[in-house]
Amino acid sequence: MGQGWYKTTTFGAAYEGPLVKAELDVLRNGKWEVVAKTDRSWNGRESGYSDTGTWRALQFGGERVDGRILPRDLSSQALDKMKWAPVVTVNVPDHIVSPQMCEVNKIHQILQAVSVKNLGEGTWLVDMGKVQTGWFEMQMPVLPAGHEVTMEYSDNLTKDGEFDKQGESDIYVSGGKQGECFRNKFNHHAFRYVRISNLPQKPETGAMKSLQIYGDYKQAATFECSDADLNAIHDMIQYTMKCLTFSGYMVDCPHLERAGYGGDGNSSTMSLQTMYDVAPTFENWIQTWGDSMREGGSLPHVGPNPGAGGGGPYWCGFFVQAPWRTYVNYNDPRLIERYYSQMKEWFKYVDKYTVDGLLKRWPDTKYRDWYLGDWLAPMGVDAGNQASVDLVSNCFISECLSTMYKTAITLGKREEAEEFAMRREKLNKLIHQTFYREDEGIYSTGSQLDMCYPMLVGVVPDSLYDKVKENEVAMTEEKHKGHIAVGLVGVPILTEWAVQNKKVDFFYQMMKKRDYPGYLYMIDHGATATWEYWSGERSRVHNCYNGIGIWFYQALGGIRLDEAEPGYRHFYVDPQIPNGVTWTKATKESPYGTIAVNWELKGNQLNLQLTVPAGTTATVCIPDDAVSCKMGTKKVNIKKKTVLVKEGNHHFVFGLNKL
Repeated sequence: MGQGWYKTTTFGAAYEGPLVKAELDVLRNGKWEVVAKTDRSWNGRESGYSDTGTWRALQFGGERVDGRILPRDLSSQALDKMKWAPVVTVNVPDHIVSPQMCEVNKIHQILQAVSVKNLGEGTWLVDMGKVQTGWFEMQMPVLPAGHEVTMEYSDNLTKDGEFDKQGESDIYVSGGKQGECFRNKFNHHAFRYVRISNLPQKPETGAMKSLQIYGDYKQAATFECSDADLNAIHDMIQYTMKCLTFSGYMVDCPHLERAGYGGDGNSSTMSLQTMYDVAPTFENWIQTWGDSMREGGSLPHVGPNPGAGGGGPYWCGFFVQAPWRTYVNYNDPRLIERYYSQMKEWFKYVDKYTVDGLLKRWPDTKYRDWYLGDWLAPMGVDAGNQASVDLVSNCFISECLSTMYKTAITLGKREEAEEFAMRREKLNKLIHQTFYREDEGIYSTGSQLDMCYPMLVGVVPDSLYDKVKENEVAMTEEKHKGHIAVGLVGVPILTEWAVQNKKVDFFYQMMKKRDYPGYLYMIDHGATATWEYWSGERSRVHNCYNGIGIWFYQALGGIRLDEAEPGYRHFYVDPQIPNGVTWTKATKESPYGTIAVNWELKGNQLNLQLTVPAGTTATVCIPDDAVSCKMGTKKVNIKKKTVLVKEGNHHFVFGLNKL
């Protein structure tokens, strides 16, 4: 058994060592009967597996596998011949025990090593070809009994080509027999490179594998377009999601911290839920947040909450946003029904630190650190400026109030909904009065996030909206040379703003930048998954910048949700076509079947093929520059602006007014 979350480094742990608590019940004649449970009658023995780490960030270690005592035959006859001893029972503090409400982890992909390099006597550098989260397997040569081989893991090499040590390692102790195989089973690693030490002979590439492990959820979307760069960015993000989502929640990174940060979750929920069928994962993950709430509505920044993690309102408020998004994406209301009362409790905590109508910094606790606005924006962006932090935090509270309004309406609590609406309106006016700098036409610092977030949540008055929007675009070009200039919080917000405002060329040009900062900069510098920093520091498999994933489907594919009819029971089809992209193919699995949008631009003609699943409807938006429209052989009046279609396959041809 692995120690899992129960370590002396977690809250309330009272015993260092692998602990097991289990019970099997069966329902007979309407009554539950205990078949078996752990107690003093059980016997145990050394398994051959022990851990080497501290379960602290950057020093997780791994496993020590002793081939001398590792049972190779698990038949009952062989087990009966082994030496067993009575188990030790210990008293531990009571903990909330919640079931895992999602699919188990599963091996999904196996990679063979691609190269082995000699680093010196008995030391070898193995390259698996790309970053992967999971196990490492190696067929061992015959070594003397007791001989120890060390394996260290990393997602990166330094600029000098040296192994970048990241605190992940395993040890294999040889049993001295032929046919021994090492595989770490109770810990995981995220790695591309393995440094093997104290191995006298060169390992064969065919003797080593990495086994990718994540939850047994299904991919729910596909995307491809005429631009190879966009395909590469999309595929990197989609792949990264699999490296981060396992064991019933999503982590910031799978190796250095391994924490279910709410901010990282908020940033990528819509991308993840678009690309994968992860409703059970979110049922499990939100349950950990509900279990972690303290008296007075205080929440941690991380769920599950074994240790403190940095963040702020955007991190804690994951508990408000994720249940609603799960409802909207999957038409599954259970989370908003179950946790609505706790969501309201969290707002009481927010009120406690609200001064003159605006949320201010709340205190650090033993289970929660720091207080952030945007996180890991590019160099040159002052995301830590207190005015920016306060603006971003209060815009997020406005967004949460909007979510609470919609949640209350859905649950039939109209009076409470109206209270949330009034509160949001009041807050938005106060945000504008406090942070808008009229002389410059900017909010707070004028950063991309400080400008687009007030627009997105309804802070900006209609009379100023176009001015603020123009300033956002102009400052991006002038100050940031057309680059993306946001971090973890800002990426999904900028993306959603661009989709809503149909700023597809503006966003496309940011995606096409090959120098720092940008996604192509990552790819051109060897990235196989998205990084933690735009510059490539620390983690090379991280959840920081995956929030753009929705852009491929909502903008280029044109498939947009209708929150009034969740689960894509009704959806919009409105492709946004940047100058440089000539065709796109996108599919999205909904609870009702597969949505498919294929469009191709040829000269002044746009051909669009659409599949609408049974039991659903779609509203097709006629392009603004359309001069004609045909649905099949039937002409459509373009003045209608939209066409409502029912289930089935549909073919549209739009004549466009392009110069």
